[in-house]
Amino acid sequence: MTSFGTPSGTSNPWSDLNRPPLNAAALRRAIVVPGAVWSSLDVVAATGSTNSDLAAKATSGTPEGAVLVAEEQTSGRGRLDRRWSAPPRSGLFFSVLLRPGGTGAGGLTPVPAHRWGWLPLLAGVAVATALSSAAGVDTALKWPNDLLLVTDGEERKAGGILAERVGGDGVVIGVGVNVSLTADELPVATATSLALAGAHGTDRDPLLRAVLRSLGDWYGRWREAEGDPDRSRLLHAYAAGCATLGRQVRAELPGGRDLSGTAVAVDGDGRLVIAGPKGEQAVGAGDVVHLRPAAEE
Repeated sequence: MTSFGTPSGTSNPWSDLNRPPLNAAALRRAIVVPGAVWSSLDVVAATGSTNSDLAAKATSGTPEGAVLVAEEQTSGRGRLDRRWSAPPRSGLFFSVLLRPGGTGAGGLTPVPAHRWGWLPLLAGVAVATALSSAAGVDTALKWPNDLLLVTDGEERKAGGILAERVGGDGVVIGVGVNVSLTADELPVATATSLALAGAHGTDRDPLLRAVLRSLGDWYGRWREAEGDPDRSRLLHAYAAGCATLGRQVRAELPGGRDLSGTAVAVDGDGRLVIAGPKGEQAVGAGDVVHLRPAAEE
């Protein structure tokens, strides 16, 4: 995959000065450094899905720490294969390749596969904490890993995360964050962007650097703890930033089943614990079609 360039037939990326292109060379100098998990960083003008592209590269032996960033995604995917798109250079659209099943740098012990389900939640914590600091916005997470920002007094979705297993030891994590989208450009009225939430700035270069550094730090901590969410402090950090906890929710399950009650905890496997009429039940992200406020029709 080549670095950023304008393909023939596309508009000049500098035509919108409010949305300049990313500086791939500067990003590499800042992110691909000794001791960091990130081993390469490529920026492409447009692609269907960075997750699909990086997953294909992963099967050919691409090492851990590869980062693929797109200025535009034409077929971005979310959980349960939901599709979305955004204007060019209006957000952060990238995927990273991690290999928790390998030994890792420094001879780290492979993380047991049953703990890999924490990776999308880990990414949610990393993205939320990085943007809170770098953009000066209040962030929260809707279980399992939707990024929420307050706009016009309401919590709205500004981003999401998709994790997909590749091969025997790899996971590709895709991240999409709305940065400079205007109200007219939002895909749905319940969405938002960093700009609409009052971010201090929408320069994507420092935002991406902050997110990748935070993700690398959290991943390293989690790896050193052999994926244990308690020892790595991941469970505590996630629970502290999860807006879902304490609220009345309705989980729509496969087969038309519903589970309603109070979201009381996230368990050691990253599942949401809901206290309802029949007691407490835990649901995993892969089992939930939608999670809504209990009163939402």
